Amino acid sequence: MSETTFHQARGWARHMMRPLLATLSITVVFMTAGCDTHSAGPGGLPAQTAEVGVLTISPQRIVQTTELSGRLSALKVSEVRPQVSGIVLKRLFVEGSDVKASQVLYQIDPATYQASYDQARGTLEKAKATLASAKTKADRYTELVKINAVSKQDYDDAVAAVREDAADVTADEASLESARVNLQYTRVRAPISGRIGASSVTEGALVTSQQTTALATINAFDQMYLDVTRSSAEWLKLRKEFASGRLKKAGGDGAAVTLLMEDGTEYSHPGTLQFSGITVDATTGSVTLRATFPNPEGELLPGMFVRARLTEGEDDAAILVPQGAVTRASDGGASVYVVDGSGNARQTAVKADAAYGDQWIVTQGLKPGDRVIVSGLQQVRADAPVKVAADASRTASEASATLAASVQH
Repeated sequence: MSETTFHQARGWARHMMRPLLATLSITVVFMTAGCDTHSAGPGGLPAQTAEVGVLTISPQRIVQTTELSGRLSALKVSEVRPQVSGIVLKRLFVEGSDVKASQVLYQIDPATYQASYDQARGTLEKAKATLASAKTKADRYTELVKINAVSKQDYDDAVAAVREDAADVTADEASLESARVNLQYTRVRAPISGRIGASSVTEGALVTSQQTTALATINAFDQMYLDVTRSSAEWLKLRKEFASGRLKKAGGDGAAVTLLMEDGTEYSHPGTLQFSGITVDATTGSVTLRATFPNPEGELLPGMFVRARLTEGEDDAAILVPQGAVTRASDGGASVYVVDGSGNARQTAVKADAAYGDQWIVTQGLKPGDRVIVSGLQQVRADAPVKVAADASRTASEASATLAASVQH
């Protein structure tokens, strides 16, 4: 190749490379700018102010409750048992029906007991006749001893005979009463009013006064009771809250109890808390509570599994925070994010151990006027600025009203 041709080729190459170099320069500039943009925020995204919704804390009055589960029992349960032995002649009730106290349920063969009664009555009549004769003799000797017509010894013997015969009359009267009672026991009566179950015997069966099997069982469930347990730690905490004045008695003396049926519906008749146990179960660390409920329609049945909602007390200055706004650490500690005066998100430790609907009752860490972040928490970083959305700010009272409406519906 000649020198002239070589220079022409090199000039042509330089001419063609100029647009390419310009393009590469522009690309490098844009790449540099892109790197600067990605370095502005975490994860390669531009740093932006998080937009959040807040709840302005304001104390409010709440009624604090707790729910405990258990099984219902009849207030009175009586097992019908025979008091005397014999053959059952009749069963005088319909299984599953309502019976009244003292109603005759079974008739046991009374023949032998009637004979014992008649014999005891005859023995008593004989003893009374002997006593009357002894009294007549003693009265006669009383006059004769005054004129020495009979000896003093004969008079004393006559008086002693009267006392002995009087004692026999008393003993025979007791025997007659015992025979009468046994005769009455042949008619087995209902000890209480209520609904009677299935009979364990039929006509012709032999029953004994010492048998372990009940003839039938009567449940009086015009009133029902429910025994539930709660931990002694919760019971002690409740007492301290009353002592400190944070809680006060709701509805005067005694706690009101609402019954929740198996299907979740609320029982129409409220109950009352009768007592709480005076000892703590050593194996479970719990205290027993008993509540009673009226059952005029017979809707409640023994053995039914239910839940009892106990009204424990009223708090006139409760601080409530939605459960979604509270975060828990691995050690169980709770915290929330609040917006401080500078508009920054600040993480604050709180004490929130009790729930109220879908909210936590906060007893430590917050005060009236604090703005708790309740939405947009995914974008919030501690001590970073946040933007409060105007339509997302709510007060605690508004949140509570929303909760109450949702519970009613």
